[in-house]
Parts: sequence; structure tokens; C-alpha cells
Amino acid sequence: MVDDNADAASTLAALLNSMGHETRTAFSGVEALERLQTFEPKVVLLDIGLPVMNGYELAQRLRDNGNLKHARLIALTGYGQSEDRQRALAEGFEEHLVKPVDVQTLERILSGSLRM
Repeated sequence: MVDDNADAASTLAALLNSMGHETRTAFSGVEALERLQTFEPKVVLLDIGLPVMNGYELAQRLRDNGNLKHARLIALTGYGQSEDRQRALAEGFEEHLVKPVDVQTLERILSGSLRM
């Protein structure tokens, strides 16, 4: 999970851990790239509105990484307009979720039973 809001990221990571998911958190794009040198996630929850390197830029770097090209990218963002969703999907995200996320919807997506 990559989000510059440390409290939100840590809280959601703790919830996902309690549901049986293995998580790592990063609070910037640079920190995410560093963490991904030792961890290859199947799913990346990614805020779009990150400072310095936004979520779209980070998503492109993740796609360029051969080890992560098959990871599912899920936008988890405050940008909730129809155009925001369309852009996220066009930029390579498989899903677009608006904060605050509905935990049941997120769990269905993580289990692979829902495509939004």
C-alpha cells in the first residue's frame, strides 16, 4: 500500500493483515520503489495524489519493472470523478476505488471475485 497519509495507510494495512493479507506500506513513490526491491506484491494499492512522484508515474515505473509487470494495480484515491476513474484505468490500474474505501468491496477485489 502506497499512501502519503501515514495514519490511513497504517490503519488499512493493519486491517488487511488481520484479514490474512501480507502487507507492506510506503508513504511516497520513492519509498515504494525501495520496498519493492525486497518484496514482490501480487496487488499494489496506490494513492494517486502522492507528492513528488504521483500515482500515475509510480504505476508506470511498476509496470516497467519486469518482476512486477503482472501485479494488480488498484487506485485508492480521493479523486472520485468519472474522469478520474477513466484516467486511472487508461493509465494501467485494474481498479479505481475512492476513499474512504468500502472494506467488503476491497476484500472482494483482493480475492479476485470482483472487477469494478
